Amino acid sequence: MHLSEITHPNQLHGLSIHQLNQIARQIRDKHLETVAASGGHLGPGLGVVELTLALYQTLDLDRDKVIWDVGHQAYPHKLITGRFDRFHTLRQKDGIAGYLNRRESHFDHFGAGHASTSISAALGMALARDLKGESFKVAAVIGDGALTGGMALEAINHAGHLPNTRLLVVLNDNDMSISPNVGALSSYLNKIRLSPPMQFLSDNLEEQIKHLPFMNDKIPQELVNLKGGMKRLAVSKVGAVFEELGFTYIGPVDGHNLEELITTFESAHKHPGPVLVHVATTKGKGYAIAEQDQVGYHAQSPFNLATGKAIPASKPKPPSYAKVFAHTLVKIAENDPRVLGITAAMATGTGLDKLQAKLPKQYIDVGIAEQHAVTLAAGLACEGMRPVVAIYSTFLQRAYDQIIHDICIQNLPVFFCMDRAGIVGADGPTHQGMYDIAYLRCLPNMVIMAPKDEAEMQRMLVTGINYIDGPIAMRYPRGSGYGVPLLEEGWEPLEIGQSEVLRHGDDVLLLAYGTMVNPALQAADLLTEHGLSAAVVNARFVKPLDLDTIAPLAQHTGHVVTLEEGCLPGGFGSAVLEALMDHQVVVPVTRIGVPDQLVEHATPDQAKQSLGLTAPQISERILSVLNKPQPSLTH
Repeated sequence: MHLSEITHPNQLHGLSIHQLNQIARQIRDKHLETVAASGGHLGPGLGVVELTLALYQTLDLDRDKVIWDVGHQAYPHKLITGRFDRFHTLRQKDGIAGYLNRRESHFDHFGAGHASTSISAALGMALARDLKGESFKVAAVIGDGALTGGMALEAINHAGHLPNTRLLVVLNDNDMSISPNVGALSSYLNKIRLSPPMQFLSDNLEEQIKHLPFMNDKIPQELVNLKGGMKRLAVSKVGAVFEELGFTYIGPVDGHNLEELITTFESAHKHPGPVLVHVATTKGKGYAIAEQDQVGYHAQSPFNLATGKAIPASKPKPPSYAKVFAHTLVKIAENDPRVLGITAAMATGTGLDKLQAKLPKQYIDVGIAEQHAVTLAAGLACEGMRPVVAIYSTFLQRAYDQIIHDICIQNLPVFFCMDRAGIVGADGPTHQGMYDIAYLRCLPNMVIMAPKDEAEMQRMLVTGINYIDGPIAMRYPRGSGYGVPLLEEGWEPLEIGQSEVLRHGDDVLLLAYGTMVNPALQAADLLTEHGLSAAVVNARFVKPLDLDTIAPLAQHTGHVVTLEEGCLPGGFGSAVLEALMDHQVVVPVTRIGVPDQLVEHATPDQAKQSLGLTAPQISERILSVLNKPQPSLTH
């Protein structure tokens, strides 16, 4: 059977180990071919090919449910659940999503782009099944990196207290999340993985013995028994932890041995209560380059499959905001030992790996534990340190109570640096940084700012680190800057709450925040061609707003247009409206931003076009609201 013929996972039933291994090779080939061409997550899916096939071989997917944690490890799942023919559209506009999506397939039982959710969701489904008197199986597949998240441990604690609730948890243990795993739990699993019995079981000794001339491709029963005894010895300690928590523990199992996996899963399904199967896998399995660089090949932009090297852009790009952030932070931290960079398992993504390499004592990785990261920063601030919490906008949502309860109420000087704010592209709704303006600006004591370009971000970094009167946050986008000249030193902090007038005008005020400043300037040029004189202000701060500058310009022009790359409900435009009304400045205000809808996966340019956030679209909208003739736009 060819992979292209599989449209339902139940078609795997009855296939031989040899046939399943052929399907596994085809999955890896298709996976590699697709990601090499268009980019996407690479290592996670390659590591779970056999795990997926073996698990699905033992389930009836018309009834049973599999919940994948995070989702970027679920590419093999997508390839055997009716999406082979469209898999080449992965992470492209109107194509296959990079994460699980309940709207995309009835086999995607729970959507996820953030880690540590699978056990909670699976337990909820299992409890609902029992309450309804049904009997389907529920399995959660979670990586050892996601197991560092407190939510996963909370779910394990709950499930272990329900001895009669059938639930299978598959621990995909590859010693990685995106960056190498940290913490006591990861170290504990490492001890098991690297123990002499496990090394004995993973050094291909079986294969060597099997192929001796007098063995006839068979393993003596004595060796099988020895293997089982040594495995039990190796896992007695780690298994005891999960057993004490109420789980039946099985493993570790070779995650690339289909026969062993199938036998193990069949056995696990027979247990009446919660079971944890510990599966040892290799991230990037089957592609040597990805196996050797598991961080670099977690996800990739388009690359040459033969060499593993990225396909160069047609022309060099300016440095990314993340690189400028990292470079500047290292320079500041070199001169101030109180500055500490904190990440939640995203060292490379945030750029803090540069700080780790240069100043390891001023770098902290807490694992996938955003709540802990924020309260840890609060404790550091209490003792006079200058914590810089570098977390993607979408992931900081996970620590909202800690921001309120532990930071804002106590008015502690913690600096939040939110990468990937705004539209992020192919990762889709779970990763869009849409909501940070709205969810932070309502909090007492919080200062919020966003730079118009990478040079201004350098000044905002100094501003945030020097600000000691309470919490402060800075949002900045994914991707490259504009190529403006950068300063190597001597950055001056900004005055808190002060905006920047970039252009004077008489007919309309374009009040732009962060990434929308440049489109505002372009739109002002287009408006000039139609006889309109537009003032442009770089707000810099959404809280506090510079009403001393904004109010007179609003009254002078008689119309305000706010521009933001974030959600309109509760966003920057709403803040401007509230401030103007509170000060009895009554002028029409047009808000341009992201409406109250999910932003699906597409390139950032495609998403902005569909949302009306390009400069021509902005100028067209303004001409429309001011009752001026509209230009003829060519899209």
